[in-house]
Amino acid sequence: MIDDLDLVFDEAERGDKGRHRRGAVRKRKGKSGGRGKTIFALFMALVLLGGIGGGAYIGFDRIRNHFITPDYDGPGTGQALVEVKAGDTLTDIGNTLYDAGVVKSTKAFIEAADANSRSKNIQVGRYKVRKQMKAADAVIMLLDPKNRVVNGVTIPEGTITLAIYDILAKQTKIPVAEFKAAAKDPVKLGVPAYWFNRQDGKKSQKSIEGFLYPSTYEIPPKATAPQILKMMVDEFLRVAQQIDFVNRVQKERKISPYEALITASIAQAESVDPKDFPKVSRVVYNRVYAGKIPCNCLGIDSGINYWLRLQGKEPKDSDDLLQSEIHNLKNPYNTHDVAGLPITPISNPGEGALKGALDPPTGDWIFFMTVDKKGTMGYGSNDADFRKLQKQMCDNGVLSGTNCG
Repeated sequence: MIDDLDLVFDEAERGDKGRHRRGAVRKRKGKSGGRGKTIFALFMALVLLGGIGGGAYIGFDRIRNHFITPDYDGPGTGQALVEVKAGDTLTDIGNTLYDAGVVKSTKAFIEAADANSRSKNIQVGRYKVRKQMKAADAVIMLLDPKNRVVNGVTIPEGTITLAIYDILAKQTKIPVAEFKAAAKDPVKLGVPAYWFNRQDGKKSQKSIEGFLYPSTYEIPPKATAPQILKMMVDEFLRVAQQIDFVNRVQKERKISPYEALITASIAQAESVDPKDFPKVSRVVYNRVYAGKIPCNCLGIDSGINYWLRLQGKEPKDSDDLLQSEIHNLKNPYNTHDVAGLPITPISNPGEGALKGALDPPTGDWIFFMTVDKKGTMGYGSNDADFRKLQKQMCDNGVLSGTNCG
C-alpha cells in the first residue's frame, strides 16, 4: 500500500510542476473548477491515508503540499522590473511574474487576481515590483500607478560609475560632465560620512563608486544630475538598512562597512553567476584578513581593468594584460603588489553581492578562477588546487600562451 501511495505522490508532483506554468490556462474555463478538483483530490488523499491507518497520518503534510497553491508568505525583497503587454491575459501576466522570480507560481497570481475585483484594471506598461512576494501583494502593486515606470532607466548590477553616467546622459540628455561634477562630493549626495571610515589602516578616499545602486528608476522630467544621483544613493541606503548591512558587518565580520562594500564590489565584478558572490567574498576575506597569503594581497585583475577604464581605456582579458600593467605601482588599484583591499569599490554591487559580503560561507579557499567560457567558478585552498584550476582554464580555452606552457 505504501508503494501505491508513493505513486500517487509522484504523479501529483509531476502534475504540479506543469500547473505552475501551463495548467493555469485551463483554469480559465471556470474560476472554481480547479479549486473543486483540488479539494476532491485532497479528500481522496485523506481517505487513502485513513485506509492505511493512523500511523500513516504523518504523510498528510507531504501530500497536502502538492495540492495547495505554492505562494510566498512575505512582502518580498529587492526589486524586479516586469512588463504587462497589450493583450496579456492573467495567465500571461502570471507567467511573466513567475519567470522574473516575483511570485512562486502562476496559479497563485491567477487566484489572487480572481479574488481582487480591481485586477481587470491592470494597465499595459512596465512596473517595479519585488522578488519573492505574496501573489496578492503583487496584484496590488500592479494596480498602484506609483509602481508604473513611465520614464524609466535601468542600471545593471556591476555597472561602474563612468558607465552609469553614459546611461543616464543618454536617457536624460544631461551632459556626462554634470554627473561627474555632482559626484565629486558623495556626502553632498547623501552618503553618510561614516561610510568612508576604514579599519584596515588604509587612507580613506571618498568616491561615489559603490553607492549608485543598480535598479530601475523613474526619472522626473526636470530632474538635475545631483537629484538623479541622490535617488540612487538613497536606494542604496534603503537596501543597506533593510539587510542591516552596517551593523552586521561590524559585529559579525569585524570590519568597516566600507571594506565590506569594496568586497561586494569585487564579488560583483568577478562573478558571472550570483551564487558565487558569497564564496568570492570569503576568498577576499581569507586573503586580506586571515593571514593565509604572506603578502595579504588579492591579486585580482578586475582592479587593473577598473583602473584602465577610469583612464578611458578598454578592459582586457587576464591573458592579454601586460606585466607592466599588472605590476604598475602607480596604479592605486594594484592588488598584485599592494596588500589589502583597493582604495575604493570597483563596481556598483546589487543586493545579492551585498548579502554575499555580509554572510560568506565558512571555508579556507584562497583562490577563485573562472574555469570555462560559461563563467563557472572554481575555488582552491593551496598551490596544487591552483595548478589544477589553471589547467582547467587552459583546457577550456580561457587561458593560453605562456600560462599554459
